[in-house]
Amino acid sequence: MNISVIEIEIPRAENVKVTGDTLTVDLSDGRTIAVPLEWFPRLVNAAPEERNNWRLIGRGYGIHWEDIDEDISVEGLLAGKPSGETQESFKKWLNQRQSRLSKHTIGRVLARR
Repeated sequence: MNISVIEIEIPRAENVKVTGDTLTVDLSDGRTIAVPLEWFPRLVNAAPEERNNWRLIGRGYGIHWEDIDEDISVEGLLAGKPSGETQESFKKWLNQRQSRLSKHTIGRVLARR
């Protein structure tokens, strides 16, 4: 018996749009995939300007958000995989973020005086 292996080529991301509730990615094969933003807690907790500060990585096989240290693969999106980050890791990130944002806000207020 012969078994043939079918190789599936993963399309690349070409454009990304993040709204208040959806992550939408335009793919190189003409498809557009949209997933719930709640799959990615860091994106949910990011400010709109942070959500819009993305870049393609790995020649378009992934998306990176520098401001929130988030990476999402096209393959994971196509497979329907939400963030694999543990609750413990996310809570640690959120606490550090809130501390950093508080310090930044205090610094801006003091600078205005």
